[in-house]
Amino acid sequence: MASQEANKIAGAVLMAGLIAMASGFIARSLVRPVELKELAFAVEKPDAPAAGSQAAAVPAEVPPIAPLLARADLAAGEASAKKCAACHTFDKGGPNRVGPNLWDVVGRKPGAQAGFAFSKPMAAVAENWDYERLNKYLANPKTAIPGNKMAFAGIPKPEERAALIAWLRSKADAPKPMP
Repeated sequence: MASQEANKIAGAVLMAGLIAMASGFIARSLVRPVELKELAFAVEKPDAPAAGSQAAAVPAEVPPIAPLLARADLAAGEASAKKCAACHTFDKGGPNRVGPNLWDVVGRKPGAQAGFAFSKPMAAVAENWDYERLNKYLANPKTAIPGNKMAFAGIPKPEERAALIAWLRSKADAPKPMP
């Protein structure tokens, strides 16, 4: 009796294989894909610098922010800061989060916020956060200071960066003079 059951199982497996193979042959005869002679649309690949070259570390030219700061809208800057609020706080004495507290950031040395573990590249920056340095950093943090921990992609619009920088400037006991 056991051999009859084994034969039934083996027969079912063989039949399933034959059905799968036959359906493959039938599908290939019914559907014949046509190779395209040319691509339906072209995908352009941007020119990338050679691996290991210094060109990757050089930030793209960012226009000066000083002319835009004079007419920056603080309300728009506060609205733009909501993008930053997931990782940063802005209140005096506020806690560090994923990123450091940004109270009185204009004029402060990068990598110097007490109680926050900065990346080595950020801690190695010698110049303080002036308006132009903030502008370049906020445009593209990864190219402005290669190797820093900030995962934010940046703010591409100069007007939005100016509004945010002006708002950050206002978050201090004694805001630094405008350029």
